[in-house]
Amino acid sequence: MVEKMKLLHITGPKYDIDRVVKLYLGKYDIHFENAMTSLNNLKNVRPFVETNLYKETAQKGEELKEYLEPLHKTDLEVTQEQAQEIILGAYGQLEEVLKKKEGLSGEIRRTKEWMAQTAPFIGLDFELCKLRDFHFIDYRFGRIKVENFHKMEQYLYHNPYTLFYECNNDSEYVWGVYFVPHTHLERVEAVYSSFQFEEIQIPDDLEDTPKQAFARAEKLLREQEQKLEGLKMQAADLVKSKEQEILAACDCLDSYCSNFEIRKFAACTNTLNEGEERYILYGWMANKDAEKLQREIAMDEKINCVEEEPGDDLGSKPPTKLKNPKILKPFEMFVEMYGLPGYNEMDPTLFIALTYTFMFGVMFGDVGQGACLVLGGALLYKIKGMRLAGIVAVGGIWSVIFGFLYGSFFGFEETIPALWMKPMDNIMTTLMLAIGFGAGLILLAMALNMVNAVRAKEYGRLLFNQSGLAGLICYGFVVACALLFVTGHALPATALIGAMVGIPLVAILLKEPLAHLVEKKGHLFPEGSKVMFFVEALVEGFDVVLSYATNTISFVRVGAFALSHAGMMGVVMTLAGLERGNPNWVVIILGNALVAGLEGLVVGIQVLRLEYYEMFSRFYTGNGKPFVSFKNRNQ
Repeated sequence: MVEKMKLLHITGPKYDIDRVVKLYLGKYDIHFENAMTSLNNLKNVRPFVETNLYKETAQKGEELKEYLEPLHKTDLEVTQEQAQEIILGAYGQLEEVLKKKEGLSGEIRRTKEWMAQTAPFIGLDFELCKLRDFHFIDYRFGRIKVENFHKMEQYLYHNPYTLFYECNNDSEYVWGVYFVPHTHLERVEAVYSSFQFEEIQIPDDLEDTPKQAFARAEKLLREQEQKLEGLKMQAADLVKSKEQEILAACDCLDSYCSNFEIRKFAACTNTLNEGEERYILYGWMANKDAEKLQREIAMDEKINCVEEEPGDDLGSKPPTKLKNPKILKPFEMFVEMYGLPGYNEMDPTLFIALTYTFMFGVMFGDVGQGACLVLGGALLYKIKGMRLAGIVAVGGIWSVIFGFLYGSFFGFEETIPALWMKPMDNIMTTLMLAIGFGAGLILLAMALNMVNAVRAKEYGRLLFNQSGLAGLICYGFVVACALLFVTGHALPATALIGAMVGIPLVAILLKEPLAHLVEKKGHLFPEGSKVMFFVEALVEGFDVVLSYATNTISFVRVGAFALSHAGMMGVVMTLAGLERGNPNWVVIILGNALVAGLEGLVVGIQVLRLEYYEMFSRFYTGNGKPFVSFKNRNQ
């Protein structure tokens, strides 16, 4: 069902808005509307725009929390002023340590970068400072892919003007340095480039051999990391001495930062007498929550709260918040996929829960496979919270029920007796019952459409829509005549059939002018040519009659899939050699798994198609807007 709502107008001094949200509004589910949307025509009203005063301090609090155990909590409560004082005081004591820590972290980063540059060349066993004394020989450090290096070896072997010294290698690259006389540099460098030699700049301050320099850098890095750990411990000791106060302050400031976003929905105005700025908030709440809030703020002189019942005169329509028993919660997924019901529209969750699972069971009737669906779906729903798994579990219950009615257990048709009938032994009966069941559901959908039309005060839709009273009379009478014919009873007089079918059809054709007449609208006929109106009405009437027929016949798939399941399992048993008396159990198990998975998926989709196209389209619009609680907006 759709929970009943009230619109609250909440006002108070501008400076007091954070206290109100923290103390009162933050505890309830409330859907805020943008107040400026309703008040933008007033001259003394403006948006509530402010810089977040708590953000910077809250960020400092998060830095302090890095030195505390993540699982630690506190029951201590502090005010916003106390929270800022605690955080700023602790951060001030820690600031010098943090500066040292930041500087040391930079040194460690630079040391690691230096080591990364030097590491590939630690195989070079002479001091690099001596290379800088060369006057007639040039050198280049770099790397080359292994496959290119092997190709380049032939060039190196035949060229007396260059020498390549390999320093290191892995499965992809070879690192090294090549030497070349200065007079041949350009030509040799071009050849190395053609083999995709990538030059690497080594550190300028590298004097000893790369191996010796790298070893000293490793020692330096360990010393730097030890100093960093010491600074972290020093910072942690400073913070832990005020752990409870810091945690309480961080929780307080986090809530204030989160609640600061309420200003996006608020408006500000000045009172004529005092000139004091006041905030204005509009929000939807459930009736029971609104009553509790009113009792809480009754003695708070700084808050003024007025309730308003939902009505057509409101600037915005009420949001939709579904309230259903726990067993129906999974089926809200199908409703949300189609669209939430409008505030005054009937919630179809119960309808789809009953009809979807019932048709699923009819089409997939098997005791064993249904029990597997119940067990697997229930476990997934309980462990993972998957709503689709919950739907499968309930559908599996109906599968078990119809499995007993059909006498089917994992495809074995003789293991248990059929309490009703076997679909394959009664093919025509199965298909006719499916069509009759579909006709009954279409009539029920028409009745629900009439209920929704009354709720929406759309009396033209109630009386003359193809799914309204006229459609119910026309389609219902045809269904009644078909039932009489099938059961061998006499049909009503031709004149009565013509009147009960023809008059409602004419009303459906003329639904627009008749609806305007009933609802007392100005023009009966729409603007334009009346001839074209009647031509369009005749085409639409043909479409209505055709839709009645196709929607009804569409339900034949309910019986067809019941037959399909029995047929597919019959094929599995034949392949397993059941008739020979020595069945292959591997084939039976794999066949059951394949049929259950494939047919379960197809049946689930086909039933959902029947729900959406044959029933929902007749009575349900799904144009509601979701209820978004300010408290849970980020979840």
